Amino acid sequence: MFHSYFFPISYAFMMFPIAALIFTLPFLIVQYRRHGYIHKLRALILYLLLLYLMNAYFLVLLPMPSSRHNMAPSGSMMQLVPLQFIQDIIDGSKIIPDQISTYWSLLREPAFLQVIFNIALTVPFGLFLGYYFRTRWGMCILLSFILSLSFEVTQVTGIYGFFDHPYRLFDVDDLITNTLGGIFGFRIAIWINGLLPQIEQLDTNIDRSAKRVSYTRRGIAFFIDSMVWIIGFGVLYGFDIKSAFWIVTGIYFILIPAFTGGRTLGKWIVRIRVTNRGNRASFWALMIRYGLLYWILLGLHALVIDSDVTGLLSSPLRTVAYLIVLLVDLVFFIHLIIKVFKKDDQLIYEKLSRTSHVISWPEKRLHNDASNSSSLED
Repeated sequence: MFHSYFFPISYAFMMFPIAALIFTLPFLIVQYRRHGYIHKLRALILYLLLLYLMNAYFLVLLPMPSSRHNMAPSGSMMQLVPLQFIQDIIDGSKIIPDQISTYWSLLREPAFLQVIFNIALTVPFGLFLGYYFRTRWGMCILLSFILSLSFEVTQVTGIYGFFDHPYRLFDVDDLITNTLGGIFGFRIAIWINGLLPQIEQLDTNIDRSAKRVSYTRRGIAFFIDSMVWIIGFGVLYGFDIKSAFWIVTGIYFILIPAFTGGRTLGKWIVRIRVTNRGNRASFWALMIRYGLLYWILLGLHALVIDSDVTGLLSSPLRTVAYLIVLLVDLVFFIHLIIKVFKKDDQLIYEKLSRTSHVISWPEKRLHNDASNSSSLED
């Protein structure tokens, strides 16, 4: 019996790295937007929640039928009698009411063990709700019920039509026992709350303005900005505007940040902005910064793939141009790797333009954080 549990759990752990990779981008964006930085404990708890949910769903869904075209069930796939499990335990057990020693036989009774499993399945969920999310009793009951309902609906629909027929029973007792497990977990979270770091105080005395803007954060902003840039470039290029690269780059990375305090859409989403020695970045500072990065560094690529430009060069000169671009890329890549490992924020184009990234945290929230910190100290 324990082997049947080990099988889906092992699969959940095998698939976790892939799920974590998919989960990471939205997780980082939400954390940057909501908290202004990544707290290691908060990240650990949320990744544990992801791992738990994967294990829970794998436990209730695996093993699956060998084919999508599975056979239709011979009987009803709905058990709608509440507390039917009590009668099942009584019918299958060898308990003699006045002999305590016979109660140990319950540990070998499948119906009883199934109830224990269903309760234990959602205890961690109640722990997360009580400790991290700080939900109320009513919300805990509702969310535990919804989680259990999602298990049952996923099973009875054959994973929402993926299989031709249901392969697991919809059991109303599972809803009851799963919800009960969530309540137990919530109660445990209340008991042990004093032994664990307080979630409400994780951000106390944190000076976000003094925190370093990581390359991960900058990379996410760059990824978002690249998507926007590609759309703008595609629109202009569709109108056969040859200078689309230079126009879109200038508008999006230089002109717009000059009016938005050093923010692009990507930077706004992850709450960072470009400053000039701590002050608002001027148009000329942005011109130097992004002119070096996009118009020169990336602009070289735009030139060597432009047939109108390379057509003016002889074959040897084109080869030299490609080698120059390759050399510039290699030098910048080595420069970037060195800076990342040294945790040095400023790249060469930032030093020359005297610009840098800072965390853009709303003044109102900074004031609230300071007030909360003062009240805690009092």
